[in-house]
Amino acid sequence: QVQLVESGGGLVQAGGSLRLSCAASGRTFSQYAMGWFRQAPGKEREFVAAICWSRGVTDYADSVKGRFTISRDNTKNTVYLQMNSLKPEDTAVYYCAVSTTYYHSTDYYTGDGAYDYWGQGTQVTVSS
Repeated sequence: QVQLVESGGGLVQAGGSLRLSCAASGRTFSQYAMGWFRQAPGKEREFVAAICWSRGVTDYADSVKGRFTISRDNTKNTVYLQMNSLKPEDTAVYYCAVSTTYYHSTDYYTGDGAYDYWGQGTQVTVSS
């Protein structure tokens, strides 16, 4: 069983920055990837970024490329999402997730169906 706790959300002005963190605890037989998703009011949950836990290979949604950076600390078993140049359309609840399924392409981890464990989310609000 794996537990995930997100933190670091808040309210910022457009153009500002936030750094989200997600601490994972518990034991799992295989932890292949961790990802960030977000859900805005009235919209479906969408992929933001993912990282291969062992090698650090990353993937990003087109909407956040060049602005967001996903990283991990193996010692802390924690994944981060550095968000720069924030826009009002980035406003959403951000969720951290863990995948226990192996796949040879990072594209697989852009779908929420790839993930088995989810955090409860942290609110990010960007004012114009």
